[in-house]
Amino acid sequence: MTSPTGPLAGLLVADFSRVLAGPYSTMLLADLGAEVVKVEGPAGDDTRHWSPPVRDGVSTYYLGVNRNKRSVALDLKDDGDRAAAQELARRADVLVENFKPGGLARFGLDYATVSATNPAVVYASISGFGSQEGGSHLPGYDLIVQAISGLMSLTGSPDGEPFRAGISVFDVVAGLHATIGVLSALNARHETGKGQHVQVSLMASALSGMVNQSSAAVAGEVVPFRMGNSHPSLFPYEPMECADGELIITAGNNGQFRKLVEVLGVPELADDPRFARNEDRTANRDELRPLLVERLRTRGKQEWFEAIFAAGVPCGPINTVDAGVAFAEQVGLDPVVRPGGIPSIRNPITFSATPPSYRLPPPALDEHGAEIRAWLEAPGD
Repeated sequence: MTSPTGPLAGLLVADFSRVLAGPYSTMLLADLGAEVVKVEGPAGDDTRHWSPPVRDGVSTYYLGVNRNKRSVALDLKDDGDRAAAQELARRADVLVENFKPGGLARFGLDYATVSATNPAVVYASISGFGSQEGGSHLPGYDLIVQAISGLMSLTGSPDGEPFRAGISVFDVVAGLHATIGVLSALNARHETGKGQHVQVSLMASALSGMVNQSSAAVAGEVVPFRMGNSHPSLFPYEPMECADGELIITAGNNGQFRKLVEVLGVPELADDPRFARNEDRTANRDELRPLLVERLRTRGKQEWFEAIFAAGVPCGPINTVDAGVAFAEQVGLDPVVRPGGIPSIRNPITFSATPPSYRLPPPALDEHGAEIRAWLEAPGD
């Protein structure tokens, strides 16, 4: 095995996950220096076959969440392969899996069995609806969670149908929560010498990730509803029409609103009692919106973007994804890395002393199988 650098260098992660939430989590750990062994079935991770789009015949979905890993294909129904998987689990600092709850028990790879021979393991399980009897049998697809959690009821036009988010948002949030859980358990292990079972579900991540909307339901006892691009608690905080298209304008406090109306040439609106405070602007948005749009329609969106941004009011154009990447490059975020020549989006975390590294491109199926099997067959701790 290799000796990568980074804040997690020296940690071995056995990655028994597939598709998105688990692989995203383990890729973040790998970027930070962990040695990640991706265990796949003989057919490989499902996302290898999710296309288009592709790069050189490989699904870009798969490429997006699997860099810095080594792949070994193991058929857990085969005695030899199952023994190799169990040995990998015995040696691992971290094991990440997203099988159906209890699904790894028949292979001797559940937490109780693995921790019996590896009590220091941090074992992370990601599911759709948790491991309790009521939800353990439910399929854990992001779209289903978007629907059941209520997110789709918030997404779309007020008079239109519910929409899914443009990405598998709760897979990503659950992957982040799993990563936080793993790192927290590793820190606890420094004190106790023992690992633990970390469990994350897409449903719990969804309710946490909907923040102000789920808080409105449980603390405010109201039912949030679709408002299109409008915000329930802030105004202006939405796209607004200019002479040649729309510009996102977000005046999140009274000071920003005053700056906005000054640059628009209607400073008197800041002192209008209907609009003086955020709660007033929110309550009277239907009166305020046409007054702002009347001024915005006098100039193009790029001209307004430059003027409003220069005044200290957050705003921005509605870009395509490629334009978003280009903007990140423009502001110096250097968003694209190319391990092995394969472009991917950089790890979003920066460190002053132990930066992420990009050592390996996403592996071909079983690309490192011979190397990993030989390592597992050699005497280990």
